[in-house]
Amino acid sequence: MAEYTQILLDVADGVATLTLNRPQKMNAYTRTMMTEIIDAFDRTDADDSVRAVIVTGAGDRAFCAGADLTPDDGARPFSDPTEVPLTDPKVRDGGGFCTLRIFNSQKPVIGAINGAAVGIGATMQLPMDFRLASTSARFGFVFARRGIVPEAASSWFLPRIVGMSQALEWCMTGRVFGAEEALAGGLVRSLHAPEDLLPAAHALAREIADNTSAVSVAMTRAMLWRNAATPHPMYAHRVDSRAIYQLSRGADAKEGVASFLEKRAPAYPGRVSSDMPSFYPWWEEPGWE
Repeated sequence: MAEYTQILLDVADGVATLTLNRPQKMNAYTRTMMTEIIDAFDRTDADDSVRAVIVTGAGDRAFCAGADLTPDDGARPFSDPTEVPLTDPKVRDGGGFCTLRIFNSQKPVIGAINGAAVGIGATMQLPMDFRLASTSARFGFVFARRGIVPEAASSWFLPRIVGMSQALEWCMTGRVFGAEEALAGGLVRSLHAPEDLLPAAHALAREIADNTSAVSVAMTRAMLWRNAATPHPMYAHRVDSRAIYQLSRGADAKEGVASFLEKRAPAYPGRVSSDMPSFYPWWEEPGWE
């Protein structure tokens, strides 16, 4: 496993745990952290032993307290005083690189939000499939209070998760709010005592890892995230039909039926690295939408 300087990546028993690891800086986000997170997701996608990824923060104060505006690691600052054309790659938002990589993960992603999560610490969570939070967690889409706008593609993700009205309120007020409000607003799945947070995240990861087909889960993740954004259900029907046609003839479907009839735990042979349907990734096909 690669040596990282601002994250930790541990893989055990089919579950990868990615820990933002700058506790002395409340796990504040830098470009170094961004590149390491992207590399870690490249690794978990390539590792067929990984069935789920948990993302959390080091220490007990913060998941991620936002962007580090004065990084001490030699990373290039997030803002460049030199005006460049808007088409220049330098204009691309660093938070967006991270969230888009998480969005494209082939493995389910579980956020274990263990403390303060503001700015990119809040928006980074949005492409994760499940967000579990400590009762001590706090959230904030604080951009309007800093004179900027929501980033990391959060204007696409947040309304899909919590609805437009709630997304507008949190982003327009920029206020920091507690775990109970995050739960009531639909941002997080469940609240847990701090000592119970990671065990709860691991229990959810285990439920997926022990009972499901990796290929089925990878396809289901891509279908739900992507088909929900298409303009008509016919687009989803096209993808559903192809997937059912091919996967129902595969080894995982045979094992799924056999294990059910034999009342035993399944042992799915399919691998995400080699056994995805032939039309995957369908969204790269010309004219798919």
